[in-house]
This record gives sequence, structure tokens and C-alpha cells, in this order.
Amino acid sequence: MTAAAPGPDGALRCPWGLSTEDYTAYHDTEWGRPVHGDDALYERLCLEAFQSGLSWLTILRRREGFRTAFAGFEIAKVARFTDDDAARLLADPGIIRNRAKIEATLANARVLAEWPEGDLDRLIWSHAPDPAGRPAPRTLADVPAVTPESTALAKDLKKRGIRFVGPTTAYALMQACGLVDDHLADCVARGGGKAAKKRRTKAG
Repeated sequence: MTAAAPGPDGALRCPWGLSTEDYTAYHDTEWGRPVHGDDALYERLCLEAFQSGLSWLTILRRREGFRTAFAGFEIAKVARFTDDDAARLLADPGIIRNRAKIEATLANARVLAEWPEGDLDRLIWSHAPDPAGRPAPRTLADVPAVTPESTALAKDLKKRGIRFVGPTTAYALMQACGLVDDHLADCVARGGGKAAKKRRTKAG
């Protein structure tokens, strides 16, 4: 299934948003909505890195565990984590215990703590493409995994010392944080789901 499909309420949604209740709630209330603020974007950047090679559902169901383990993803606090904190994280069953990803999360906080306030927000959002530059995707096949903008964002982040971010991770961040809107054209998140439901009702 690659096209928008009806959920229990009859409204059309991106098909991935119908597979579990967790995904439906995330799809309807978070994914694709603009996120601003250095700490909030740092959290998304970290979680997308932890998701690499895994299902996003795995991260979503552990998100509160991540927030507890990483001091709410407050950059200033995580930047002060010690070797003892790193050892604690490697033993924490509430997160993904991947040494490379944990070390990158701590290292990135130390880098970002040196940036002027708002700099991460400005850098990330400077790569948001013109929304008129690409039509709304009709099916999942129309949704890219990498774009020139995500490649440029990953390059800029790496140039400034941010680790564990590539073009694919950067694009997932852009999708999740609303820099691009990859909800399908008929998805209720675009308003298309309600219209499509009305069309089906009239046709019936």
C-alpha cells in the first residue's frame, strides 16, 4: 500500500501512519509540523541518528526513556555529561545502547554548547526548500530519501563539527520538523483526507 488510505475515522492518511496507534498519533500531531528551538532540534537530530538502521517505531516507543536519560535533551546539560554518564547510558535499557550513537550525542552537545543561541535553528531552517518547488507526493514512491537540500544540510552540520548525520538522516529530520511537507496529497494532514472522504460519500 503506497497511496493514502482510510483510517478508522474514514479520513485518508499516509499509509505508514495507519500501522500502529503510536504511528497514527505521531503522524496526526507531530510529523511534518514546524519545530523550532535549539534544544528541540537537537533532540530530533539525536533521535534521527539513533533511528539509523532501525524502525522509527523503536525510537518513538522509547522517546520518554531517551528524554529521561539525556536530561530532556537540553544542550547545556548534556554538554556537561561525564564518562560516568556515558557508562550509565550504555547500561540504560530505556534507550538504544549503541556506543557510537551515544558518543556522537554527547560530542554534538559539547559542540552546540559553544554556538550562539539560535544558531542551530537558523542553520537547519536555512536549508528549508521552497514549498512551491515540488508538488505534493501522490504515493510513497514520490517521496525521496535524499534531496540536494538535505545533502547540503548534512555537509554544513558536519563542517561545523556535528557527528553521525548524513543526507538521509538530514532529510528525515527535515520531514519530521516541517522543513518539508511529505504528507501525501490526499492525506488528512494536508486537508486532502476530508475532501476525499466527502467525494467517496457523494459517490456512494
